[in-house]
Amino acid sequence: MAPSPHDPAGPGPDRTGTPGPEHPGGPARPDGSPRSDRRGPVVHKYGGNSLATIEQVRAVAQRVAATHRTGRPVVVVVSARGKTTDRLLRLAEAVGAPPAGRETDQLLATGENASAALLAMALHRTGVRAVSLVGAQTGILATGTHGRGVIVTVDTDGIDEVLARGAVAVVAGFQGLTARREVITLGRGGSDTTAVALAAELGAAHCEIYTDVDGVFTADPRLLPGARVLPAVDVDVMAEMAFAGARVMHARAVELAALRKVDIHVKHSARPGPGTVIAAREETKADMLESPTTVTGVVLDADVARVTLRFDAGDADAATDVFAFLARESLTVDMAALSDESTGVNIGITLHTDDVEPLRDYLERRPGPPGRPMESDEGITKLSLVGTGLLSRPDSTARMLRCLKSAAIAPSSVSTSQMRISVTVPDGDAVRAARVLHDEFGLTALTAGTGVTASVPA
Repeated sequence: MAPSPHDPAGPGPDRTGTPGPEHPGGPARPDGSPRSDRRGPVVHKYGGNSLATIEQVRAVAQRVAATHRTGRPVVVVVSARGKTTDRLLRLAEAVGAPPAGRETDQLLATGENASAALLAMALHRTGVRAVSLVGAQTGILATGTHGRGVIVTVDTDGIDEVLARGAVAVVAGFQGLTARREVITLGRGGSDTTAVALAAELGAAHCEIYTDVDGVFTADPRLLPGARVLPAVDVDVMAEMAFAGARVMHARAVELAALRKVDIHVKHSARPGPGTVIAAREETKADMLESPTTVTGVVLDADVARVTLRFDAGDADAATDVFAFLARESLTVDMAALSDESTGVNIGITLHTDDVEPLRDYLERRPGPPGRPMESDEGITKLSLVGTGLLSRPDSTARMLRCLKSAAIAPSSVSTSQMRISVTVPDGDAVRAARVLHDEFGLTALTAGTGVTASVPA
């Protein structure tokens, strides 16, 4: 029988113990050689598809147990298993609950809680002491609106206590507690952010994200079979990819990793492979091949709508009020365009499809001149080319638009920056558009090896 996690047989290993053979010093350099690492526990995160079946839970338990036996303290963050979150959302909808709210967060958090308890039980079966931590036990304080929580701080005392016993801390991701001790969820993919936040607070140099793909790809491999795994990518480029719609990482997790200098290693949970190192530390970045003008990937986001707002000329506060509302409700906007003319104020933005109705409701309640009806086009996909030095090479945008035109694809709402060029295209053309750009900018020919990106062909 496995020892009880609540009755450790003697003191647990020191958190600053010597790294074991499986983790000799954090993620390897892109060329495979080891690197030095600041001391701290090993932090793993397992996504829901990696825990969907009991067999997968047992396999994850075996992997975690093997890491624990190297002598390093281990913290594991888990997501809800399989399609649990979708199922819970359908239940909430069936009883008439809003998609985001206090009770919805209470319900959704149970998915991660169940995963944490199950994995702890599976670890007990392997002979490894483990303690699941949920809600207030995680020490994560968050703020914001329900369904869109933002981590403010992490009190690691509870996790430190578990590690000091020699047990594995299995933490329910995706959630925190507000100052009023209310459960608040962090949004889809929020368990990534939980893992990075814990890695930062516990002094780990890197965080290992285990998922159902082999790493970060140049495009979604489910849509573009020719997509290639990137052996390494700069954290700033990854943040741009995540914000543009790449689902392999939660955007706020990458932003936090950049802020706290925590490398992220993305790997497949069920098969071996080098994965992708998302480089946040200067030491890691120094090992990466740099190119002055490069393209890293093509990203599609189908969950967006293009919204157009028109206000009368006398409504001087229209733009300020709209963007203040969006900020207050944590509604993320992109590709914004504002024109203030004698005939009135026009605002064009892209935002998540789930955020269209909250904006419409606000406009109906907003005092002042009524303005004209909001126009919304949900039949579009945001298509982004992500890389570095895109404005430094002025022909990048022209080349992108020329390529789409040659494929008889009509883009709109063009937005450019040094790291991203985004357009909106009709939903039916999105995958084909991504494919022609992936080929045009040489990403299909990318081969694994040291480096971040493929140089833009001349």
